[in-house]
Amino acid sequence: MKSPITCHVLDTSTGQPAQGITIKLQQYEKTEGNAFLFNPIARGETNSDGRCTDLLTPMSSTEIKDLLKPGLYKMIFRTKEYFESKSVKTFYPWVEITFELSDTSEHYHIPLLISPYGFTTYRGS
Repeated sequence: MKSPITCHVLDTSTGQPAQGITIKLQQYEKTEGNAFLFNPIARGETNSDGRCTDLLTPMSSTEIKDLLKPGLYKMIFRTKEYFESKSVKTFYPWVEITFELSDTSEHYHIPLLISPYGFTTYRGS
């Protein structure tokens, strides 16, 4: 089963895929007082093509359906370690992307373009 949430990270300062970036997926939990509490549910790392396609695998489709509910999620990309491995100073130690799943039967792809002093993202396909 392919993970229903995937990502792709490209280093725009080199024009290359960003290999070895640790990614954490977190799920929002409603609390009293509306505090922003996110619980970790998965961890992965980008491959040689800058992709993480196995974030929620090898879970069965039933396990994924039980885990993923409509709501808010956050992916955290640990960019500082990536740039340090290249001996490059960076301003952002990590990038957090908060997004909303409305239909958990859909595939969600989150591309991230990084450089030492900036980043951008969009909903991919």
